Amino acid sequence: MDIAGFLKSQFICHLLICYIFIASGLIINFIQLFTLILWPINKQLFRRINCRLAYCISSQMVMLLEWWSGTDCTLYTDPENYHKYGKENAIVILNHNFEIDFLCGWNFCERFGVLGSSKVLAKKELSYMPVIGWMWYFLEIVFCKRKWEEDRKTVMQKLLNLRDYPENFWFLIHCEGTRFTEQKHQISMQVAEAKGLPKLKYHLLPRTKGFAVTVQCLRNVVSAVYDSTLNFRNNENPTLLGVLNGKKYHADLYVRQVIHILIPFWLTEVRIPLEEVPEDEQECSNWLHKLYQEKDAFQEEYYRTGTYPAVPIVPPRRPWTLLNWLFWALLLLYPLFKLLINMINSGSSLTLASFAFVIVMASVGVRWMIGVTEINKGSTYGNNDNKQKQK
Repeated sequence: MDIAGFLKSQFICHLLICYIFIASGLIINFIQLFTLILWPINKQLFRRINCRLAYCISSQMVMLLEWWSGTDCTLYTDPENYHKYGKENAIVILNHNFEIDFLCGWNFCERFGVLGSSKVLAKKELSYMPVIGWMWYFLEIVFCKRKWEEDRKTVMQKLLNLRDYPENFWFLIHCEGTRFTEQKHQISMQVAEAKGLPKLKYHLLPRTKGFAVTVQCLRNVVSAVYDSTLNFRNNENPTLLGVLNGKKYHADLYVRQVIHILIPFWLTEVRIPLEEVPEDEQECSNWLHKLYQEKDAFQEEYYRTGTYPAVPIVPPRRPWTLLNWLFWALLLLYPLFKLLINMINSGSSLTLASFAFVIVMASVGVRWMIGVTEINKGSTYGNNDNKQKQK
């Protein structure tokens, strides 16, 4: 292991990275709070400012993947469609198999300049989480309680509010609703059999109601659907802890222009004009089920051959994620080190004990944040909901 690799694996480096992320995030959240005065005066200015502020937070996570970990991202796509990415509003369908698939989705957004304005459909509990959850609140992220009878009206209103959004945005959606595990897959396929739906080998059954409402509300605003399937080479099983330790992964993203043509990458991404997606809820549901059957075939092909027939393109890394992180590091590390030196020079046992306590609590906090992304700590939503459907 070289010196850089050794340093990246040290807990003190992880602690400093998390300190910069949390401290800068709270500062940005505080600034976002003051931007609320702009909403009744100039709503579009409020939105543009919050896109930039949100970028300052989310880009730090992307920096870990791109610059700290050095993960390779190769895109295989139709060059004729490549120039459209980032220049149009889109719904991006993502699979949910890996601990860092959310980070890969953000990386995809960053490469095409829509990270700050990207949207998601997230569970309501996340809106109370400092830094990312609060950032999402100011970005007008669509939160739901995962009880469709209660969510439908709220979700529709939030989506309709995005119709006059001033920035190009991508709406990222995990139609499976929860991360893939063998247990959830077994339950999901029991539901498929009960409903007479074709079984899937590598995905859970898509949850169609949220997708159908998203299409209905954003029609004539969103230009296309990008069907994206995340894959990693050599059977790699990437984790956020691995990224934090500086481990390099190799991601493959497949992009198809027509529904039946294949291609790879860390995401499988397909450009489908939105007018091809049915507006009727039942027809849209059938369309989505068919799409997932095709996604399953793409996965089968990828696992069998490890590649797809298309033109490989490596979207260039932009320097802004690294420059943003360096700015916050320089701003926040100096006062931290000055405080530590003053505490050590004081020689006070109480001061040193307090510092040790803060370090321990910070360590617990860092481990908790990493644990949130772990598959075995994931939501039981898919399990519980599917079990209820079988009753």
